Amino acid sequence: MRIGYFDAFSGISGDMTVGALLDAGADQAALFAALGSLDTGASFSCEKTKRRGIAASKFTVTGGESKSHRHLPHILDLIEHADLPPRAKQNAARVFQRLGAAEAKVHNVPIEKVHFHEVGAVDSICDIAGACTALELLGIDEIHSSAVNTGSGTVKTEHGVLPVPAPATAELLTGRPVYARGPSVELATPTGAAIVSELAASFGSLPAMRVAAIGYGAGDRDFPEHANVLRVIIGEPSGAAESTSVSVIEANIDDSSPQVLGYAMERLLDAGALDVTLESVLMKKNRPGVLLRVIARPEQAENLAQLIFAETTTLGLRLYTAERRVKARTIVEVATSHGNVRVKVSENGSFAAEYDDCRELARSTGTPLKEILAEAHLAYLKSNR
Repeated sequence: MRIGYFDAFSGISGDMTVGALLDAGADQAALFAALGSLDTGASFSCEKTKRRGIAASKFTVTGGESKSHRHLPHILDLIEHADLPPRAKQNAARVFQRLGAAEAKVHNVPIEKVHFHEVGAVDSICDIAGACTALELLGIDEIHSSAVNTGSGTVKTEHGVLPVPAPATAELLTGRPVYARGPSVELATPTGAAIVSELAASFGSLPAMRVAAIGYGAGDRDFPEHANVLRVIIGEPSGAAESTSVSVIEANIDDSSPQVLGYAMERLLDAGALDVTLESVLMKKNRPGVLLRVIARPEQAENLAQLIFAETTTLGLRLYTAERRVKARTIVEVATSHGNVRVKVSENGSFAAEYDDCRELARSTGTPLKEILAEAHLAYLKSNR
């Protein structure tokens, strides 16, 4: 498996994405031939440049049809009939569908009636198709992304002056970690936001990997504050199967009943928390209390924080980022005399029967849980001799 990590510390746009992937080693001739099959009449170039001293590749689309307004079906038809890799076609169509849904929501119109302006122009069609094709040329199976720097200020569009992030960009990045730092300009465009929001498997810090290639895609401007580039880091996973960056949410509570706290724990786990613990502590004024600690994926932190406020009496929370290391694991199923049980097996050979499976068999058969666990472990050991 090969993964790619988008480091969007200076935002992300379609041309920056294609430039970064070309810089990382995507075959330029093959990519340009694929884009030519879109039959837009555009021409393409990729030149080396520098942004704050960092060498980067600048991808440019020139010319093409003059038609400025397109509907989604026309764009999808162009993609379908182009000579692109099958998965690139699928991904490009997904990205445009997501972009269309965001525009439809922002303008309160049916998706089939959305007029694509900037995002429907030839360069954006080529940017999205180019990014999806370059991912295939590099053999990237899965992409991940950092939090996205959106920029700030205002931007001129077909609809007049709009705040940054533009409404479509903000809609596309809903639920994803974002921030604004640097010059008061648009750093994340709708095209770039659509690509990363639709295709990224997760958002957070750099996954544990063995790095094989790095590429830099240049943005249009050269800022004095930072290098205006999108960095892509490509490699193979090195053993941490899950996100290495987690959000930790904590609250000290001294005025909730055990029933309320137990229910809150259930709600948090059902809502996607990776782990929830309750720890007895002695608080100020010598009051016995409970420390509630929740470990969550970064993109779920805000929802879980709001759930804590709703289900407990706390008036404040602490949120911070921690690093997590998780062994890669597989699931195998073994047969016991009471039924089948899944067993988690780590890359170093450690194993454990799935508790929920064993509990269900214990309840349904009346067999003690410890016997189910022991039989499942013995069955796994026998199957691996």
